[in-house]
Amino acid sequence: MEESKPIYVTQPALPPLEEFTEYLKQIWENKILTNNGPFHRQFEKELAEYLGVNYLSVLSNGTLALITALQALRITGEVITTPFSFVATTHSLWWNNIKPVFADIEPDFFNLDPDKVEAAITPQTTAIMPVHVYGNPCNLERFQQIADTYGLKLIYDAAHAFGVKVDGQSLLNFGDLSILSFHATKVFNTIEGGAIICHDEKMKQRIDYLKNFGFAGETTVIAPGINAKMNELQAAYGLLQLKYVDDNIAKRKAIADSYRVQLKNVAGIRCLSDIEDVHHAYSYFPVLVDSGIYGKTRDELYEELKKHNIFGRRYFYPLISQFPTYRGLPSSKPENLVVAEEVADKVICLPIYPTLSNDEIIFISEIIKNGKC
Repeated sequence: MEESKPIYVTQPALPPLEEFTEYLKQIWENKILTNNGPFHRQFEKELAEYLGVNYLSVLSNGTLALITALQALRITGEVITTPFSFVATTHSLWWNNIKPVFADIEPDFFNLDPDKVEAAITPQTTAIMPVHVYGNPCNLERFQQIADTYGLKLIYDAAHAFGVKVDGQSLLNFGDLSILSFHATKVFNTIEGGAIICHDEKMKQRIDYLKNFGFAGETTVIAPGINAKMNELQAAYGLLQLKYVDDNIAKRKAIADSYRVQLKNVAGIRCLSDIEDVHHAYSYFPVLVDSGIYGKTRDELYEELKKHNIFGRRYFYPLISQFPTYRGLPSSKPENLVVAEEVADKVICLPIYPTLSNDEIIFISEIIKNGKC
């Protein structure tokens, strides 16, 4: 195929404009833009039903969802988390005056290694915050066992895991809280947005108070809350997205399957496989580049793709532990994060979004196979 417009790592899936316009007319008529309006309430209800969870609260973005979740559980001290994630994971701790402690990841799916987490627990540890990296589930049973044994809270950053199920059950039903992101780059987006999934009505009420300045009534403020409410336009947009998300996920699966066929026999290129009994959402398509076998480094491949107007992303490079804010922490030492350091130097996420054509998949794959088009 001829090179033309850029192919980015992702592209947002948008609902039909004419359908969104009808929702906008309703918003213009009722003149309710925020503060738990009718679309907000409907979206929370339908989203919970779709995800198979009992209680959730939608927020204006995923970062504020993380920050609010930590407040809701009154987390202090130290929290063990991963260096292999987007910086919002640890920024949410920093904003709550919580010290992040990094533990290494496991080499198969790049999630936190439970054994390394258990070894990092100290009297100051109050919680564990794993990330379901690329939407692949963490070791749920082992993390719950560790949390129960040491009396720790367990908060899952599930930003990549919209709609993911394990043995038919929503991945979001594990741990004390799970956090979703609905950023424009995600499988399911509300332009910006996020949600906290909890397991009882009392916790949902506390989260709802916290995301609205702590108001528990017209004149009662019960906590130093924040303004993290989702507005009516985002909620209406989200309702429309629910109509199309299953079709979009099916298209993403077909793209992932096609990449695996195309790249199956490329020496030095490793694609992650699907996990048995997991319903995936195909948020990303990461590949690992073994330069000793492939003949090029990951960065050389990254630059080669860019020459052909293909813009993959090195998620997650550099590690969070390498950024100035965090690199002075004792847990940030590279010798403590051997697997994470290696993966960060090898991984590149290839373009994946519902409208990516098969010709484009072949074009990208041929460059990877041959180093040229």
